[in-house]
Amino acid sequence: MENTTLVLRAPLPPFEGSDAAREFIGRLDSFVRQELEPLAVEHGITSENGAPRALLEQVWKRSRDLGFYGMTLPKALGGAGFNIVDHALIKEFIYASGSPFAPHVLGELTGPPRVGALAKQATQDQMDRFILPVARAEKAICFAITEPEAGSDAGALQTRAVREGDSFVLNGTKRFISGSPFCDFAVIICSTSEDPAVRETTAFFVERDREGFRVDAGYKTMAGQSHTGNIVLTDCRIPVANQIGERGRGLALALGRITVNRLLHCPAMLGLARLALEDSLSHAATRRQFGQPIGAFQAVQHLLADMATELAAARALMLSVARTLDAGGEARADASMAKLFCSETAFRIADRAVQVHGGEGIVQGSRVEFLFRLLRMYRVLTGTSEIQRNTIARELLGAAVR
Repeated sequence: MENTTLVLRAPLPPFEGSDAAREFIGRLDSFVRQELEPLAVEHGITSENGAPRALLEQVWKRSRDLGFYGMTLPKALGGAGFNIVDHALIKEFIYASGSPFAPHVLGELTGPPRVGALAKQATQDQMDRFILPVARAEKAICFAITEPEAGSDAGALQTRAVREGDSFVLNGTKRFISGSPFCDFAVIICSTSEDPAVRETTAFFVERDREGFRVDAGYKTMAGQSHTGNIVLTDCRIPVANQIGERGRGLALALGRITVNRLLHCPAMLGLARLALEDSLSHAATRRQFGQPIGAFQAVQHLLADMATELAAARALMLSVARTLDAGGEARADASMAKLFCSETAFRIADRAVQVHGGEGIVQGSRVEFLFRLLRMYRVLTGTSEIQRNTIARELLGAAVR
């Protein structure tokens, strides 16, 4: 992403996290500025020109050595023990840094956040073969639920796992799987029901090097990124020991932390939206028309004012829900409200950023043009805005619609 020459920072409210989180962010800032920025420049890595696996491994392991990579793991596995507010603030900072390595610092695509919730279900054998290698940044993992005919309706899975003696044989296709091009193994959610009319799903660890496992990754998203692919399983045989938890509990396992996970997509969106606002402030202060900076024109001032106001409102909602969850409260509807509002708001901020930049904002290669495309995707990813509205309405209406 291309940086502007003058950077004006959008004002932040007083830091609301713990002292430990403040110190953690300070060390992260040094890592990003002193190591990741030069690394990206050296290898020509941008948000659209992704890093090869070997370079990502270098980032993962360095992040692990500095204590960042396993932050989200349970404390017993070396996690930092941060609450949800701290986690949100840390993640917001990483994405607001503008680093193309942002999704890899904590291992969000293929690392510890993908396996932390599985530790309670994993056998000791699975801990040794799958969980611990990911925690140590030795192996990469992805989580595969979505299929060509099973997106928002996650229970309508057609990928099947059939028991044959001491093995399961898997057939089917998983689509749009984040991190799959880099994975060493995947968590695959399959149908294990013998009756097609009965929904029964079970989770499995599946190694990439098994016969019948293929990753098709020859496409890019609208944001130009290529870290998504399809997993095709053709008579892929795995041992029974690769089953995760109980049979029939696959979706429950996958969605067990959906409320928290839904909320924790918000700091990424808001960190990116902050970048769009800061770039717009800098552009408004330096771009001159009719003998003065365009920031002197009320039309531009109002765009900037709306961007800052909506960012502050979305951030306040995110942190409010995080505090509710930290206090042990039920926040299913609230987390959906946060995901809905933050994704829609972040995209409006990116849209206004393009408007502030004018012609420069619609040229590929400018950061706000990239942010516009990326933040448009977040209205679809991790549960569309329409699905969030469905969840909110069901929680409001209760038993009347169940």
